[in-house]
Amino acid sequence: NSGGKLPGVSASGMGLRLSQKFVFLLFLSALVTLCFGALFFLPDSVRLKRIFLSKTETQPVTVGSGSENDVREHFKKPKEQDHPRGMTSAKGESSTRLKSLRRKPPLPPLATEERLSGGRAQEDLTLSRTRTESASEKASAADRGSDSDTFSYARFQRCLLKPPLGRDHGKPSDPRTDERREKVKEMMKFAWDNYKLYAWGKNELRPLTKNGHIGNIGASIIDSLDTLYIMGLMDEYNDAKEWVKTSLDLNSNGEASLFEVNIRYVGGLLAAYYLTGEEVFRSKVLELGEKLLPAFSTPTGIPRGVINLGSGTSWSWGWASAGSSILAEFGTLHLEFVHLTELSKNPIYTEKVMNIRKLLNKIEKPHGLYPNFLSPVSGNWVQHHVSIGGLGDSFYEYLIKSFLMSDKTDGDAKKMYYEAMEAIEANLVQKSPGGLTYMAEWRGGILDHKMGHLACFSGGMIGIGADDGAPEKRQHYLDLAAEITHTCHESYSPTKLGPEAFRFDDGGEATATRLNDRYYILRPEVIESYMYMWRLTHDPKYREWGWEAVQALEQHCRVEFGFSGIRDVYTTAVSHDNMQQSFFLSETLKYLYLLFSDDDLLPLEDWVFNTEAHPLPVIRKSCLQDEVTQEKAVSE
Repeated sequence: NSGGKLPGVSASGMGLRLSQKFVFLLFLSALVTLCFGALFFLPDSVRLKRIFLSKTETQPVTVGSGSENDVREHFKKPKEQDHPRGMTSAKGESSTRLKSLRRKPPLPPLATEERLSGGRAQEDLTLSRTRTESASEKASAADRGSDSDTFSYARFQRCLLKPPLGRDHGKPSDPRTDERREKVKEMMKFAWDNYKLYAWGKNELRPLTKNGHIGNIGASIIDSLDTLYIMGLMDEYNDAKEWVKTSLDLNSNGEASLFEVNIRYVGGLLAAYYLTGEEVFRSKVLELGEKLLPAFSTPTGIPRGVINLGSGTSWSWGWASAGSSILAEFGTLHLEFVHLTELSKNPIYTEKVMNIRKLLNKIEKPHGLYPNFLSPVSGNWVQHHVSIGGLGDSFYEYLIKSFLMSDKTDGDAKKMYYEAMEAIEANLVQKSPGGLTYMAEWRGGILDHKMGHLACFSGGMIGIGADDGAPEKRQHYLDLAAEITHTCHESYSPTKLGPEAFRFDDGGEATATRLNDRYYILRPEVIESYMYMWRLTHDPKYREWGWEAVQALEQHCRVEFGFSGIRDVYTTAVSHDNMQQSFFLSETLKYLYLLFSDDDLLPLEDWVFNTEAHPLPVIRKSCLQDEVTQEKAVSE
């Protein structure tokens, strides 16, 4: 019997008979079992359950003042930065700002002007078999199991419709186009070589002073991984990979923009993994994804904009109205977080972004529009300012791209996108006296006839969404996409580079009328729309416009030790801003390279580009499940 004692013998010193002791122990055992078991049936909000199941969520979250002095190294808040986007604005910051906020910060003080220089770098003409070697090394590391609970790189590859790098790495048959593509590759190598020489490990290169800008988290390295790889710059790619392996420190106490970390680092590491299969990228991105979760610990689940990766504390930007979160920031997480779930098989990432979508679906939208500021505490809009440029932009982009990335199964994203497009057309799309179509901004019912450079991505966005709208509107959307892209091209004058913002009032047509709107910081958005419109229409004007931009970048932005933004696009007496933004490497040069490549290099049937131009694969759930079924059948 259980006590190992004979019946009828008293329990020493307790004055209890064995039968009494047995009953007492039985009761005690049942009580302990009941309490411990109940622990795992308590709701998710109970703290004790989290101790066992979700360590990340117990990290402290605080709402700070968000004053600009709070941000130190690594990633400054947008207002502290020299430029709006580098890890900047809704798209950028420490060297990068938010794509949306990327526009606001003042330009840095004048730096001494440097002479333009050719300094062509030697091009790596071989794609070396490093790719294939690393692919097998990677696949073996990633394919640890054949069950559906484990991500399989080989299974993912089999569900692609086409090879990612095309039949001949996208090499165009037309010699002139190929020559232009090679020129873009040379620009990338020149920009990279100077970054490596003078700013290695820093977020960005300051080419005039030959030093690095802000922090040691290598934004330019992470942002460049996929660009180097698809261009076949394998020595450079391997250097970048080695830095990620040995030097990328994700435990820093530096304050970071959740948005910027997501689009640059999470997006960059995901793209590098899916293109190469290197396990180091997968392990790093999953480590980083876990560090972002505490930002969502708010009453509504809408994340705050700033997070300390070391401590897990988070707060709202100090400049954001009433401690609000920014539409373009919390609305530009979906693509990457769905892939974090895909790689980790942990549903928490998808749950976080689906919660955001549920809240947005639930609350009332003025005239069907989405304002730019939302309280993470109350879940209500804070201001009725609507923009397809800064502060709003990539939210809309991620709706249509979520639908496309889901293999067109995410009906909710599709519905939200086309309803938003109807409201945008009804309220924001305008035609200038000179016949240019543009998107104005909306401030509580009053139109501001201004369009930001950041809003110029919308030509491409509307283009890729044309086919899946109502059949009778497909041509309409394609025409609208072409008109907006044309308007943005018209803003690229007289230097053939475009201002940060341009207006359509006081007789102006796509012109920056304010001095502080005249700068160009190597932004990609106009070229992004050229690339998409080329793939959708094959109208040769888009390649010609892209070549105009290449020549302008060479003439006005190339300096002796890299590329720099300029302060005034309306004067050929160029004043440089001394900043080679990481998105220049990730987006501007990548989109130019793709523009001059055949369509089978990263084909749009298989790949969706995040808002930092990092390619993420379409998730074909049915194909992946079929692969699992076949693997099980073979093994049996």
